[in-house]
Amino acid sequence: MRIKITVSYDGTNYCGWQVQPSGVSVQSVLADAIEKLTGERTTVTGSGRTDAGVHAKGQVAHFDVENSTIPPENFYKALNTVLPFDIKVLDSERAQDSFHACRGAKKKTYCYTLYNGQVDMPLYDRYAVKIEKPLDLTAIEKVKKEFIGEHDFKCFNASGGGAKTTVRTIYDIKVVTSGDFVKFYVTGNGFLYKMVRSLVGFLVAVGENKANEKDALEMLSKGTRTNKVKTLSARGLCLESVVYE
Repeated sequence: MRIKITVSYDGTNYCGWQVQPSGVSVQSVLADAIEKLTGERTTVTGSGRTDAGVHAKGQVAHFDVENSTIPPENFYKALNTVLPFDIKVLDSERAQDSFHACRGAKKKTYCYTLYNGQVDMPLYDRYAVKIEKPLDLTAIEKVKKEFIGEHDFKCFNASGGGAKTTVRTIYDIKVVTSGDFVKFYVTGNGFLYKMVRSLVGFLVAVGENKANEKDALEMLSKGTRTNKVKTLSARGLCLESVVYE
């Protein structure tokens, strides 16, 4: 029986989604919880890997169990009784055997959060990155359009990524402001290693008038990473949702 789940987690205390030789991963904690409930050791496959410190509001995953008596629609309740406070399952359902959380994902949306307060705020610091000055949002709106569509995003691929191709499609980039907060919502068919954090880092440079549209076009055409691309901290990034249709 294949079970599909939606997971929310605070990534602060984890080495990322995927099991690592050292450190505790979200994937391993979920597998431990399933084993505790069912007595079966299974692999929990996520829609994609989130890096150490990255959070998730709507990570989707699946796993298989053979002899569980827990109804699929109640699996999330059972799991939440044994999961730690910073990992919770929002819902669960039985999926078709052909469902695959990673290969079947069509669109993913990540949100990167910045705040422009006067002082550091301890309650925000785990989930947002402070910027010192207000951003030029008009400049960002102009430049962000260059990244919409299918492009070779090699310039935003951090070293260490193992993707076979660096071509990806970005469907939308929304910039939403509320009080001192600026949120970048990036929706695409998939992302390279640290791509969203690098892309938003570049757009922040645009908002600080340190980069412009010409820089964006040049990087895309040459595939060259420049010092105007800063990979922002993992703590400001959150996987918002995954779409399968």
